[in-house]
Amino acid sequence: MSHWRSLGVLLLTVWVLPGGLAGGGACAGEPGGARAATGTGASFAHDVMAVLSKAGCNMGACHGNQNGKGGLKLSLRGEDPAWDFDVLTREQAGRRTNAVEPDQSLILLKPTMQMAHEGGRRFARNSPEYAILRSWVAAGMPAELGEPRRFTALTVSPLECLLVAPADRVALRVEATFSDGSRRDVSRLAVYEPAEQIVSIDPGGMATRRSLGETTVVVRYLDRQASVRLAFVPNRPGFAWSGPPPANVIDEQVFAKLQKLQVNPSPPVNDGVFARRAYLDLLGVIPTADEARRFVADPNPAKRARLIDALLERQEFADFWALKWSDLLRNEEKTLDSKGVQNFHAWIRAGIAAGKPLDQFVRELIAARGSTYSEPAANYYRAMRDPLMRAESTAQLFLGVRLQCTKCHNHPFDRWTQNDYYSWANLFARVDYKILENRRRDTNDTHEFDGEQVVYMARQGEVKHPRTGAPLPPRFLSDAAQPLRDDQDRLEELSRWVASPDNPRFVQTQANRIWYNLMGRGVVDPIDDFRATNPPVNPGLLDALAREFVAARFDLRQMIRLVMNSQVYQLSSAPQATNRDDELNFSHASVRRLSAEQLLDSLSQATGVPLEFNGYPAGTRAGELPGVFAQRRRGTPSSPADEFLQLFGKPPRLQTCECERSNETTLNQAFVMVGGGLVKDLLARPGNRLSQLLVEQKSAAEMLGELYWATLSRAPATVELQATAAYIEQAPDRRAALEDVAWGLLNSNEFLLRQ
Repeated sequence: MSHWRSLGVLLLTVWVLPGGLAGGGACAGEPGGARAATGTGASFAHDVMAVLSKAGCNMGACHGNQNGKGGLKLSLRGEDPAWDFDVLTREQAGRRTNAVEPDQSLILLKPTMQMAHEGGRRFARNSPEYAILRSWVAAGMPAELGEPRRFTALTVSPLECLLVAPADRVALRVEATFSDGSRRDVSRLAVYEPAEQIVSIDPGGMATRRSLGETTVVVRYLDRQASVRLAFVPNRPGFAWSGPPPANVIDEQVFAKLQKLQVNPSPPVNDGVFARRAYLDLLGVIPTADEARRFVADPNPAKRARLIDALLERQEFADFWALKWSDLLRNEEKTLDSKGVQNFHAWIRAGIAAGKPLDQFVRELIAARGSTYSEPAANYYRAMRDPLMRAESTAQLFLGVRLQCTKCHNHPFDRWTQNDYYSWANLFARVDYKILENRRRDTNDTHEFDGEQVVYMARQGEVKHPRTGAPLPPRFLSDAAQPLRDDQDRLEELSRWVASPDNPRFVQTQANRIWYNLMGRGVVDPIDDFRATNPPVNPGLLDALAREFVAARFDLRQMIRLVMNSQVYQLSSAPQATNRDDELNFSHASVRRLSAEQLLDSLSQATGVPLEFNGYPAGTRAGELPGVFAQRRRGTPSSPADEFLQLFGKPPRLQTCECERSNETTLNQAFVMVGGGLVKDLLARPGNRLSQLLVEQKSAAEMLGELYWATLSRAPATVELQATAAYIEQAPDRRAALEDVAWGLLNSNEFLLRQ
């Protein structure tokens, strides 16, 4: 939908994106409403506190720091107005606010740099901010003027806006609603914080493009905030949509936004790349040479859907996706011990293999108790020894809520308060342990456990609020939730509430996690940080995924089928002219390095050499490992395979977050791949794939064909075949020449990257 609106002397062409203003409103905020106080009648609660935030005075880097700055300590982001009122009016012998000589007040002299101020100039003497503060001081610093009104709601318009060049600016309008029903334009008092510096925003809310792209702007007034999604796109007068026909609801949502952005998706990948992508995403390893050849040669037009179905039933699928959940659930041997790790992993894997619905899986985890050996799900709590860790991990993992900030203060970017944190944490306060035995090797390490434990619910135990010293009633993270009664089983009630199909946070978070694992980026990203100030890049897509997940009764395989059968999943990673700069909207596949386990298992399969890990039978794949590293006797070195996994980013499983796994490249990784170590050993090992090719006395072309299919899932191109075949035929040592070729293939981007 196209709208024309005058902003000063500029005409804008705008589109309202899905989920934007109801009724297709214009991109610019409508003018009107009473303006913020600028000279008389300033309210401490609604004006002065807003100015302190606008000027950045109460930020963590300034006077909102826990220790304050320069002798002045304000509450962080204005979360405690009563404290700030006392600090400004009672301390420093009244020098901060001087009602007799208002212009001599420190809160006016310092931010205008009439006196030395380490924070620099925050506003000018002729600014509305100065007028508000001076008016309040001159009136005698009243705590409130007139009848007290509570600030109840924040409205920002537009919430989403797409501007096509040459349009380069949009006015953001911010309106506050109060308990007496009054409404007020507070655009000048609001704080504007863009996530990326592609836009600049003046004090009044005018957003001006610096460069093309998309960004989120957090708009904050007092203790409430909202987010605005802005997109600045180039003008493409001759743009013509060239995307494939949608295959399902995913394509409908993604393609609808791409068309508005005038971005075409990349074409679909060829069969070889699709097979490799599907095997890596579902099984954690590349296809064998025979599997790849057979799939590419299959003429059946439905072969991609059939391959997805077949891979979902393979045992490696349960192995690989159990690995993902073991990472998130802290399944490691120092805390759980070897038997606990084995049992916990077996329980996770069995649930995935049997198709246990994800809501049931989560309910069983949250309500778990009993022996960590006979009731494996109880290991969820064995890995988290205090109620605060349990509270933070459960919220982040299952609800996409990061509560860590609210342990010490109200959340700076989300709605949650410190009271919410301690009410939520109290749900976990009575989880306790009976340590039946502890055979830990290091008696000085109190965090190591080796032996059976029993998780149980104690009759008493509360988490106390650090400010009041008293416990808050246990309560879910919901405005509608009522505190639990003392006779209710806290974990049972919590498990039902969290994993309910009526809990949108749970449904969206888990659907988003599946999307992330297949697409490389979440619709909300980071995937466990759902908040108003981190909105989904495509709200319609997230809603569709959530609806489909509920309709599928939380069936993991069914959701994977939906995503992988979409055209969006099957797009090429090669960018085109219009989507070259797009990293957010899934217009092409994301290229990423294989994970540590994917890379090691693929190296093993490509070279035909089984892996060896300490504490496990020879031939165990990296994707099958239950824990991080098996316990070994002191002084026993790690196996080369264990060291490889650690070097390439296998997480230590000390956090409940995908962020713990690293896919970053390092110089040490390059040394291992190109210089020796494990890769060199795999290529030189007697009896490996190269040895078999030589024993079979194949021609150079046949050997090359086998190597290419085994490593890159395709046949060599003509130019590749001619050059490498000649190199092998002319080499005095055919084995050494084969090792050189295989080494080059294993170090190619085509092998190392999931494309």
